[in-house]
Amino acid sequence: MRYSLTWLPDVLKNAGLKVATVDGWEERGRDEIGTVCGVICHHTAGPRAGNMPTLRTLIQGRSDLPGPLAQLGLGRDGTYYVISAGRCNHAGAGEWQGLTSGNGNFIGIEGENTGGSDDSPWPSVQMDAYQRGVAAILKHVGRTELFCAGHKEYATPAGRKTDPNFDMDAFRKAVAGFLNGQAPPPPIPRAEPAPGPNQTEPRPTLRRGAQGELVRQLREKLRMDAGDQFDALTEAFVRAFQRSRLLVPDGIVGPKTWQKLDEMA
Repeated sequence: MRYSLTWLPDVLKNAGLKVATVDGWEERGRDEIGTVCGVICHHTAGPRAGNMPTLRTLIQGRSDLPGPLAQLGLGRDGTYYVISAGRCNHAGAGEWQGLTSGNGNFIGIEGENTGGSDDSPWPSVQMDAYQRGVAAILKHVGRTELFCAGHKEYATPAGRKTDPNFDMDAFRKAVAGFLNGQAPPPPIPRAEPAPGPNQTEPRPTLRRGAQGELVRQLREKLRMDAGDQFDALTEAFVRAFQRSRLLVPDGIVGPKTWQKLDEMA
């Protein structure tokens, strides 16, 4: 069964954001969601290393709470991972703007962050994407920035949750700026933290739409025909490779995928 939030990827892409759909996302959910009235922001409290190390948990859930745990995951490089088009277990008991069904009326976004001082401040590219993405969703559903809540603001009793670990008033002010068309240029996304074999410069993350010499090298490693365009077929090959190496099959060539590609003979 395809759930109703199939508009999420296009809304985010149209806002100029990087988007990776997770296999099966259209049919993933606890049930159909109700009328979407806003967004609840979270942080994952996951590991410090990696771009989106908690993605599998967000998909599958925890021992105490079945997944999916959010419609969207937001990696440290500003990539949105679309996990679910249906209702998710992200909110629990609470209230915001008179609404008491967090899971039924709010889209949940889990930003990758430990929640501690070791992961603060958030990367500028990630925070910019967080604000832009929330603004894009609110614009689509016809709501103002006031319908964006931090989990710590929504959850009851007060103090039950502490995420996300940033100032929500400042966050909403930035979201309002995007809604009002006052959008500064996005920051430059980070590249891979370490060079690959025989390279002196870090390699950028590659995704559909990329082109050039690194894409040609990627296609060669994947045993594809010659070409320098990261098209839909290249993405399909990348996903198949990631599955074969037990990676999250998001179709994006980041540090972990580069590492596995480099290990190939």
